[in-house]
Amino acid sequence: MNWPTVLVLVGVVIAIGAAAWIYTQRRCTQQLRGRFGKEYDRALEEEGNRHKAEKILKEREQRVEMLRLRPLAAEDQERFLKEWQSIQGRFVDDPKTAVTDADWLVHRVMRARGYPIGDFEQEAADVSVDHPQDIAVRARDDQSTTTETLRQGLVYYRLLFEELLDAPAPVLTEVRS
Repeated sequence: MNWPTVLVLVGVVIAIGAAAWIYTQRRCTQQLRGRFGKEYDRALEEEGNRHKAEKILKEREQRVEMLRLRPLAAEDQERFLKEWQSIQGRFVDDPKTAVTDADWLVHRVMRARGYPIGDFEQEAADVSVDHPQDIAVRARDDQSTTTETLRQGLVYYRLLFEELLDAPAPVLTEVRS
């Protein structure tokens, strides 16, 4: 074999390797974007670098995979659902308390499912792996107290509650102010 042929073969092997690496990176990005949704964009914006953001999201996935998440028993689902309906019913008379109670209920459901409870940012990150709507962060971050903002907060909590409870959406009614 002569040197020009060897160089061509080495170049082809390098080109195939580079193409495979690029394909793998794109596929990983697509999978993370698909799994995390808006949370992917939020991580990208916070980190300012795709590689750092994807590393953080992969670490979240690995952390949650190690958790022993469990489904709720039917009686627990029913109890939580009744509690939610009570909270939602109180919204008209006392929106702030209803949102606070919704936050507390979501935390209790998370605990019952096996999510570790403690640091809010870690909780939101853990929940984002399986429930990527970024709901809890939006509800908690918005500090204004207009009725409309509180209504939106309760809607966000309702969406997260439905995801955690695994209850069919039609059972839960829309929040109206």
